[in-house]
Amino acid sequence: MTLLDKLERRFGFLGIPGLTRIIVAFTALVWGLIWLNRDFGSALELDPARILHGEVWRLVTYIFLPQTLSLWIILALWFLWFIGEGLERAWGAFRFTLYFLVGMVGTTAAAFFFGAKFSNGMLIASLFFAFARFYPDEIIYVLFILPVKIKWLAWVFAAFLLLGFVVNSNSYRAALIAAFANYFIFFGPEIIHQVRHRHDVSTRRRRFEDHSRVADDALHHCAACGATELTDPNLDFRVARDGEEYCIAHLPKVQTPAP
Repeated sequence: MTLLDKLERRFGFLGIPGLTRIIVAFTALVWGLIWLNRDFGSALELDPARILHGEVWRLVTYIFLPQTLSLWIILALWFLWFIGEGLERAWGAFRFTLYFLVGMVGTTAAAFFFGAKFSNGMLIASLFFAFARFYPDEIIYVLFILPVKIKWLAWVFAAFLLLGFVVNSNSYRAALIAAFANYFIFFGPEIIHQVRHRHDVSTRRRRFEDHSRVADDALHHCAACGATELTDPNLDFRVARDGEEYCIAHLPKVQTPAP
């Protein structure tokens, strides 16, 4: 039994069913309030300095800040609902809640370490990559036209994140690592196991091929054409009166002595 199994057996009642729907609903509400008052969003940001001055609600409210104030928010919220519901189906309420909570803790810890404001963008990205692990062949339509499998979108997104990790500041790198701590905790052992398994399979295949090259001595060999059962598994071989072995096509015909 894994650690996650033990935690679920003991604390499974703490899972929040429909967590994604709650996040989407509050994000939509916050989006509307920001439209009414553009300064409203700043009161919800993950700002360590303000939290230390007593504004502790920021530890939670930053997850409801929308990534865009345009009407693209409709598509963004639909996609968040889509991947969140998929993860809850795959994991159950407890594991999905724990996954989200670990991502929040990592993001918050990084924000305090660097004393900088961090957004929820990386945390949402970690949900997308978890979804890609469970549903790699799920197809979505980019711009409602181009069908793309989730796994290819994840690889493209990962390339951009890796580029950002290389060229951006240490605070960006910390935000990326911290927000993806949940991904590494949940999927790290599985990824390591898969890498080791592939390496073992590759090693065994290479040893087998090396051994096969050494042990490629054919059991049958046609004295006329040189064919073996390795070059053509369908050939039949016979031993002639001269003691040599031939394939059927080149088997010497028995000559009847003249009267």
